[in-house]
Amino acid sequence: MTDPLLSVSGLRTTFETSRGTVKAVDGVSFDVNRGETVCLVGESGSGKTVACESITRLIPTPPGEITDGRIVFDGEDVRDCSSSELREIRGDRIAYVFQNPQNALDPVYSVGRQVAESVRYHRDVSKSAARRRAVELLDRVGIPKAEVRADDYPHEFSGGMRQRVVIAMALAGEPDLLIADEPTTALDVTIEAQILELLADLQDERDMAILFVTHDLGVVAQIADRVVVLYAGKVMERGSVHDIFDHPAHPYTQALLACLPGRGASLQPIGGSMADPVSPPSGCRFHPRCPHATDDCERSGQPPLQGVTDSQHASCIFYREDRDSSVVLGADPEPIPEERQ
Repeated sequence: MTDPLLSVSGLRTTFETSRGTVKAVDGVSFDVNRGETVCLVGESGSGKTVACESITRLIPTPPGEITDGRIVFDGEDVRDCSSSELREIRGDRIAYVFQNPQNALDPVYSVGRQVAESVRYHRDVSKSAARRRAVELLDRVGIPKAEVRADDYPHEFSGGMRQRVVIAMALAGEPDLLIADEPTTALDVTIEAQILELLADLQDERDMAILFVTHDLGVVAQIADRVVVLYAGKVMERGSVHDIFDHPAHPYTQALLACLPGRGASLQPIGGSMADPVSPPSGCRFHPRCPHATDDCERSGQPPLQGVTDSQHASCIFYREDRDSSVVLGADPEPIPEERQ
């Protein structure tokens, strides 16, 4: 079996605030193989974006700091890279597409010039060659009349077209890994489908891996090969997309899916509130909101990931050998006891 393209293990990233130290990412581990799509899912504040920005050390320092863990990309630990080595990886072999394309584009330069600059940053080519490559990229991502529209400015494009321009910029370095952080959240459903189809086509063409951040489980079902479920900076569950949707193992994953239309008789919101990142609960981070929690869930630390199947693991004490996994596996979501809300 070949090594994963990206292997994140025991990643911990904190932020110093006036309230104390925020444990944004706390011992997160996952792999991304060449040519596959891995989705990081969870509620807002679960640590998805911070985990992705930590991969190439994009977090602002201070107040942020990667305090522990390994981030191995194509056999090299990114944490050991010098600033110059990191610049060669960032945007070249690992590229990002963020949620708001307007923030990624300079309003005073034409989109063609901005894509061409990305090309020249990563490749030693002339301005005319970079311009030709920029037009090719804009055409490939679906910008009509790319030769003409390359001279237009960001405000002259719709939100969906601006996102296509940002994707073209990300492709300038011909990356092995594309990290897409909620790239379709601000788009309507029709445009979202077009962007997702574009990413899938580009992935097939280039054998490119995609790490996709989203809270939209409908998108996850459509594009993911594997899924990593995060809650309050911890991995609650990981497995193939079929594992996660067909037989979710962790109570948090089950609760997320119960919020998805069509998964039951009625939508069931998750009771309670997200754990305080400065002072998270002892034991399992999800136990104050979990309908199956016992005293052991509160007393022990975050349970290690236990094997549910060969391809699925959950951070839940009910999957230990001395416990009955049927209590949670396949259970219908229940209301949270009032005393724990």
